[in-house]
Amino acid sequence: MHMDRHLAAILAADVVGYSRLMERDEAATLSALRAHRKDLIDPTIASHNGRIVKLIGDGTLVEFASVVDAVTCAVAIQQGMAKRNARMPIDHWLELRIGVHLGDAIVEDEDIYGDGVNLAARLEGLAEPGGICLSQQALDQIETKLNLAYEDLGQQKVKNIARPVRVYRVKAPQTQPRYRNETPSHQIMERLAVAVLPFNNIGGNRGQQYFADGLTEDLINALAHWRSFPVIARNSCFAYKSKAVDITQAARELGARYVLEGSVRRSGARVRITVQLIDGANGHHLWAERYDRKLEDIFEVQDDIAQRITAVVAPELDKAELLRSTDKRQEDLDAWDLCLRAKLLLREKTHDGNAQARDLLIRAISARPDYADAHAGLAQSFNQDILIAATDDRTAVATRAMEAAKNAIKCDEASSWAHHELGTAYQWLNRLDDALDEARIAVELNPNDAYALHALGNKSDLAGDPNGIAYMEKAQKLNPEDAQRHTHLAFLARAYLAIGDYGAAIDRVRQAIRRRSDYAAAHYVLGIALSHLGRLEEARASLNKCDELSRGFVASRRNWRPYTDEAKNEMLRVGLRDSGD
Repeated sequence: MHMDRHLAAILAADVVGYSRLMERDEAATLSALRAHRKDLIDPTIASHNGRIVKLIGDGTLVEFASVVDAVTCAVAIQQGMAKRNARMPIDHWLELRIGVHLGDAIVEDEDIYGDGVNLAARLEGLAEPGGICLSQQALDQIETKLNLAYEDLGQQKVKNIARPVRVYRVKAPQTQPRYRNETPSHQIMERLAVAVLPFNNIGGNRGQQYFADGLTEDLINALAHWRSFPVIARNSCFAYKSKAVDITQAARELGARYVLEGSVRRSGARVRITVQLIDGANGHHLWAERYDRKLEDIFEVQDDIAQRITAVVAPELDKAELLRSTDKRQEDLDAWDLCLRAKLLLREKTHDGNAQARDLLIRAISARPDYADAHAGLAQSFNQDILIAATDDRTAVATRAMEAAKNAIKCDEASSWAHHELGTAYQWLNRLDDALDEARIAVELNPNDAYALHALGNKSDLAGDPNGIAYMEKAQKLNPEDAQRHTHLAFLARAYLAIGDYGAAIDRVRQAIRRRSDYAAAHYVLGIALSHLGRLEEARASLNKCDELSRGFVASRRNWRPYTDEAKNEMLRVGLRDSGD
């Protein structure tokens, strides 16, 4: 039998999360899709010389004689959809993913088949909401003909295609609105949403299923405390329970960029829990961990594991998003990208880092005045200037930190970060009661934020509350790989120093130095602790190292009085005097 084969540019498109949208409101979803097709999609395809081969539910398959026509059509559709969505409430948004491939097509009764069609569909599945993915064959035809930029996503293994496929993302001029005006500022973008799939109960023990389900629910609830990213609701995620799940498909259907999945395996009185954070666009693993526990108190284990996972996942999401933004030109950065880059600079805790972060955050606020995280980051930059002695006017800078934090709270009252920074500003302004109140609010809003928990512990310790050390120790356990762990360990060492537990102080501060040997404050605390133990030569060496790393540091702390209890301040100063400094 003769088959009609020819080379064709094939465009495949579908609606993000279509099954979820139909389940929520079938009539409204169908009506909106028909309107988009009638008023935008079909006319755009026709004007670019495309032939609609077939419509399958939310999917559209289109044939073009020219790859240039296919890609310019895809860009025009995505830009048109973005404009139409921007005029509607978020609940009425429909977003498309599009894939374009140049390949062999088999024509039969006006329909087309073959690997070329299959590959276009797989490319569509790799695209982000509002995005377009191309094959190498398609890119080769248009790279110098269109004023577009492209991101190489590397070799991708796709379903039912034997060899890996090289995939490119079209970085077209603003194909989707970066923010949704109808949502609160903390729900930044659907592109960052995270979904927690029901944990798999390995072994099929029905009596253990409630533990797996409970852990999943706890993770969803705990992640919802973080205001930097939206979390897909429980009902949507549990639709995948007890099903074999293709992660990229689930992410596409749920409208999530990242997926958290895991398993629970019980053996006698022990349970093993594995968890992975996965990039929903390509299925790549971003982070994974395994936890082994005794089931002496099953609910305590469930709470502990949920806390530990969520404390680590949020920073990992920031890290993944920062990597995504690194290839953007400065003029293409939106408020989210600017804030991410500022966070990285703030971690340096240097004068230049704070100043550069401040510039980025001011740009973010200019672009998005109601963006709470940008205001909170601005407050942090001022607070850190005081922490590292980068200012001579502590009161003025603390006042600016306070104002920025209050602006963040106006944007989002439930921002743990904002309350944390307001508490720190109050601390610098010697309003310790107010500082403690804000620190407690920050932890209440997000009990799994290791930074907020450490801050509450530090402020409690300075105020003479013996629970301060316990809070700081818990923060260490929540996120042991935290990039700022060296600073937190040094603060914890100071707390042990103040109660006369010099052995614990030395242990914690040496951990800090092992993680970051150039952190001057750690050598300072170590010198005082060694002095109290009579190890004066070692103490002097530590203090000399401190000044070597940060000129004048030791002299600047001669009248250090961080505690409300003057006896504790005297203990710090005695250590310096005994060491001969």
